[in-house]
Amino acid sequence: MALFQQSVLKKYINDINSEALNIAWNKFNACFKNIEKQKNILNSIETQYQEGFFRDLFVDVLGYTINPEPKFNLITELNNEKDSKKADGAILNSNHVSAVIELKDKNTPDLGKVEQQAFGYKNNHKDCSYIIISNFEKLRFYINDATAYEEFNLFTLTKERFSILFLCLQKDNLLSDLPLSIKQDSITVEESVTRKLYADYSKFKMLLFNNIVSLNPQFDRLLIEVVWN
Repeated sequence: MALFQQSVLKKYINDINSEALNIAWNKFNACFKNIEKQKNILNSIETQYQEGFFRDLFVDVLGYTINPEPKFNLITELNNEKDSKKADGAILNSNHVSAVIELKDKNTPDLGKVEQQAFGYKNNHKDCSYIIISNFEKLRFYINDATAYEEFNLFTLTKERFSILFLCLQKDNLLSDLPLSIKQDSITVEESVTRKLYADYSKFKMLLFNNIVSLNPQFDRLLIEVVWN
């Protein structure tokens, strides 16, 4: 299931600062479209590239500041609030957890198998709205629940798809809860479309019924209505 309604998503994409997007896109290409580096990433186990991944994508491309830099908003090894389990990383907003990040390597090609683990971390942080899962090649982004997500292949990503990743994960966007706003606007539009479809269907159904009645004057209208229903 798609995370966003397409017309709503297009509107927000059109509002992206094109210069900022192009700078991030060029940095992304230099790293994740480099064939030799792709091979090295795929040959790395989780612990070998974990911090490198945070720096390559979240720091260099998306603008976060990683601990121990001053005023950091990205950390590795996030402990749960209730137990000793910990996510591989998290994005912080005023010291509150906005997003949990769970990383695997190429031995986990199906990111769906990581959902339960990642949402277990999310559910241990009351202010957390976003869940990010990656195996260094693919990345999934969720908002609040697992019913819908956006998945990106970092090695083959087009600029069009990168603009969605940028919209969801760039520091200023995520920390201002822009992805949540896009999702809420999407729900509003989808509900409006559903109401219009139902109204159009009801109108069509009534017109069809009246047409059947007019074409069958030999039958009582109430009898036709009983059969119709």
